[in-house]
Amino acid sequence: MFTINYQSREPIYEQLYNNVVRLIGMGVLTPHEKLPTVRAMAQQLGVNPNTVSKSYQLLEQNGYIYSTVGKGSFVADSSAVLNSHQEEAKNDLAKAIKNASDVGISKDEVNAMVNDIYFGGDGT
Repeated sequence: MFTINYQSREPIYEQLYNNVVRLIGMGVLTPHEKLPTVRAMAQQLGVNPNTVSKSYQLLEQNGYIYSTVGKGSFVADSSAVLNSHQEEAKNDLAKAIKNASDVGISKDEVNAMVNDIYFGGDGT
């Protein structure tokens, strides 16, 4: 369910953060669903527990998860937060497409890049 690319330049805690946000956005992780413990997640991914803890703290700060003492971390009902981030992403995408058009990148090239990125590529 959670994937980490150990060859990536993106820090592992950010990859985990982005994985959780993506899974929430796709509806795979649902509100109030229990996440693996920090220790279990670290063991599953083969990373330091501090890395997972940092990711969980960031997720909690941004409203994607909540923690209950003695019970663990759970997916928050973050629809408002997710909607806000989706709107921000749409605005960023619109600006990027406008910029691409302004510098002569064709619609077909933009579509090819979008499809590549959307299905797991890096857009190159």
